[in-house]
Amino acid sequence: MNIYMIPNQHNAGAGGHQPAVFRMAVLDTDLDHIFPPSVLPPFWAKLVVGLIAIVCFARSYDGDFVFDDSEAIVNNKDLQAETPLGDLWHHDFWGSRLSSNTSHKSYRPLTVLTFRINYYLSGGFHPMGFHVVNILLHGGISVLMVDVFSVLFGGLQYTSKGRRLHLAPRASLLAALLFAVHPVHTECVAGVVGRADLLCALFFLLSFLGYCKAFRESNKEGAYSSTFWVLLSIFLGAVAMLCKEQGITVLGLNAVFDILVIGKYNVLEIVQKVLHKDKSLESLGMLRNGGLLFRMTLLTFGGAGVLYVRWRIMGTGPPAFTEVDNPASFADSMLVRAINYNYYYSLNAWLLLCPWWLCFDWSMGCIPLIKSVSDWRVIALAALWFCLIGLICQALCSEDGHKRRILTLGLGFLVIPFLPASNVFFRVGFVVAERVLYLPSVGYCVLLTFGFGALSKHTKKKKLIAAVVLGILFINMLRCVVRSGEWRSEEQLFRSALSVCPLNAKVHYNIGKNLADKGNQTAAIRYYREAVRLNPKYVHAMNNLGNILKERNELQEAEELLSLAVRIQPDFAAAWMNLGIVQNSLKRFEAAEQSYRMAIKHRRKYPDCYYNLGRLNRIQNPEIKPHTYSNLAQAEAVGREALELIPNDHSLMFSLANVLGKSQKYKESEALFLKAIKANPNAASYHGNLAVLYHRWGHLDLAKKHYEISLQLDPTASGTKENYGLLRRKLELMQKKDV
Repeated sequence: MNIYMIPNQHNAGAGGHQPAVFRMAVLDTDLDHIFPPSVLPPFWAKLVVGLIAIVCFARSYDGDFVFDDSEAIVNNKDLQAETPLGDLWHHDFWGSRLSSNTSHKSYRPLTVLTFRINYYLSGGFHPMGFHVVNILLHGGISVLMVDVFSVLFGGLQYTSKGRRLHLAPRASLLAALLFAVHPVHTECVAGVVGRADLLCALFFLLSFLGYCKAFRESNKEGAYSSTFWVLLSIFLGAVAMLCKEQGITVLGLNAVFDILVIGKYNVLEIVQKVLHKDKSLESLGMLRNGGLLFRMTLLTFGGAGVLYVRWRIMGTGPPAFTEVDNPASFADSMLVRAINYNYYYSLNAWLLLCPWWLCFDWSMGCIPLIKSVSDWRVIALAALWFCLIGLICQALCSEDGHKRRILTLGLGFLVIPFLPASNVFFRVGFVVAERVLYLPSVGYCVLLTFGFGALSKHTKKKKLIAAVVLGILFINMLRCVVRSGEWRSEEQLFRSALSVCPLNAKVHYNIGKNLADKGNQTAAIRYYREAVRLNPKYVHAMNNLGNILKERNELQEAEELLSLAVRIQPDFAAAWMNLGIVQNSLKRFEAAEQSYRMAIKHRRKYPDCYYNLGRLNRIQNPEIKPHTYSNLAQAEAVGREALELIPNDHSLMFSLANVLGKSQKYKESEALFLKAIKANPNAASYHGNLAVLYHRWGHLDLAKKHYEISLQLDPTASGTKENYGLLRRKLELMQKKDV
C-alpha cells in the first residue's frame, strides 16, 4: 500500500525531524492503557461515541418547550404554513423583520427552516419531535468529531487510493468522548433553540473536513490542492453562518490549518526573520508554488463576499442591546470594560474545565461588575492569562513541530469560534452563554487529550491516569443526565438557577412567571417583588406584577408600578395598555384613553389594545356624544386597522361606526352599526347610537324605531331618553306644520 504524506517543508526546529507517523504513534501509544484495541477501528469508535452522546441527553426527549423556545418556536409565525417560505429570508431568528429597529439581527433562516419542517412533520407544536432531532444532531456531530480529531492529532496522510489514514485512533476516540459527554452542551441539545448551534457546528466541521480533502491528491507540480474542495468548504462555511453567525469563523480556522499543518510553517521563526529582515524570507516565494497563496486568496475573498451579503441582508446597523443584557459593554471606563470582558473569558474557561455550576441565564446581576483592580476576582483573569500564555509559548517555541501544531490547532479551535461572542468586534446581548461554547469545546478537548497523553508519558502510574480519565467521562455523563432532566420543564430549569445565580433578577422573574401561569399568584408576587428589588429598572417584572395586582384589585399599587415602567421605558407598549386597563378600572377614562393610544403608537398591530379602546368608547358616553377624538381622521385610521386585525369584533365595529358618523360618512357608519347589532342584538347602546345616526341623517322613522328598541333593552339610559324626547318633539312640530 502506497502512502502519500504532506512534505515536511519549512519545519524549522522540529525536534530531530522524525517521520510524522512515528511521532503520532508515540502520542497514541501513551493512551493505550485507557482503550482496548478492540474499540479502536473507526467504525466501532464512531458507534461507541454516537451511542454515548445520545444516551447522555436522551432524558430530554420528552421535555417541554422552555425559556427561549416560546419566542423562537411557539410564537414564531415563520413556522406556520400561512407564512410564505420567502419570508424566512427577510426575518430574524425570532420572526421579526430584519429591517426593524427592534430586531436582534440574528439571521438564521436555515435553522428556522428545520423548525418549520419539524412543525409540519409533527402536525403542530409537539416538542418531542423537536427534541429528538436535537439529540440525534448531537450524536451525529460527536461521530463526526472522531474524524476531526483524527486529523488534528494524526495529520493528513492518504493511501494511493485517496483514503485517509487514522494515525491517532486512541487520541481521537478519547477527545471525541470528552466532547460527546461535556455537560456544557446541555443547553444546545436539551433546549430546542440550541439547534442553531448544533447545525452551525455540523456544517462548520463538514467545511473543515471538506477543506482537508483539498490535499487528498497530488498534481503534477507537487501541490496538494483542489479548487473544488476549497470552494465547497467556503460554501459550507456560508451554510454554517446561515444556521448561526459564528459559522463563518471556520474559514479562519481553515487558513490556520493550511499554514501550520499543510505548509508546516513555524510562525515564531517567520516573525523573527521579519523583525531581523532576514534575506531567507525570499524563500517564501514557495507559497505560490504550493498553492497556499491561491487558497488564502479564495478564503479571503469568499469570506469577505459572504460577510458583505450578510451585512446587506441585515439592512440597518447592529442590534440595540440594553445595559441589563451586557452591563460591562456600557461601562464608561475602557479599563473596566477590558477587565470585565477578560473576567467573562475566565468564567467561560471555568465552565469548560468544571461544568458543574450551569445556569440558563447569566445576566441581570448574576455576575456583578468588577469596578476596581482590588476586586479579588481579578485573580481569575491572572490565572486565565497565565495558562494561555504558557500554552501559546509552547505552541510557538517548542522544538517539537508536532507538539506545536497540536497546541496551535487546539488553541485555534478554542479561540476562533469564540471570537464573535467576545465583545471584541461588536457588543453582544449576553454576559456568559453556555451555548456559544459548543464549538470552542472542541479546542478544549484537544488540549485536554494532549495533556493526558503528555502526563501519561511522564509518569509510571498509568492506571491512575486511566482511572482519572474514565472517572471524568463517567461524572460528566451523570451530570449530562441530571442537567437534561432540569431542562425538561421551565419550573425545574428556573429553580435550578437559584443556587447558581441567586442575584439574577431574571431567574426570579421567570420563576414568578411560571408560578403565575399555574395560578399561584401569591408565590408569583413574592418572586416578582424580589426581581424588582434586585433590578429596580426591570420593567417586565413591574408589568407582570402590576397585572397580578390589578387582578387582585390592588389598583393603586398596580398603577404606580406600571407608570414607573413606562417612565423607564417609554416605548413599552404592553405596559401602556395595562396602565390603561388599571386607569379604566379607577374610572379615569381620559387617562386610560391616553395610555391606550400610547400603546398603539408604539405597537401598531395590537388587537388587544384596540379591543380595550373600543370598550372604553362605549363606556365613556354611548349616546349622542360617543367617544370624541381630537383628530377624527387619525381615529378612523386606527379603527380601520383594528378591524383588519380583529374583523369580527362587534365592539370595534361600534367604535368605528361612531367615528364615521361624526365624520358624516353615514352610509358606511350605518352598515357597521347594523353589523355590530347583528353580532350583539341585545346591546342597548348599539341601537341608541344607530338611532342618533339616523337622527342626524334625517331618517327620523328609523331613528324612532331604534330609540324605542334601545329603551326596551335599557329603560334607565338617560341620554337615550333625552334624545328620544327631542325626536318626538321634532316629529310633533313637523306634523303641526303639515296640518
